[in-house]
Amino acid sequence: MKFFVNDTCVGCGLCANTCPQVFEMTDEGVAKAIDGDVDAAVETEAQEAMEGCPVAAIEEI
Repeated sequence: MKFFVNDTCVGCGLCANTCPQVFEMTDEGVAKAIDGDVDAAVETEAQEAMEGCPVAAIEEI
């Protein structure tokens, strides 16, 4: 399972706080997902971050 943060990100930081193993804030003030597959141990947290995104900027790819 992989995740992608699209251009609608407003930089609220919710995803990075919910699942820092997968999401981080960039110097530009928006979120970015790790490259590659998400470890099975944090898939649930990553999905919670995606579902909690206030602007639906996180996509599962």
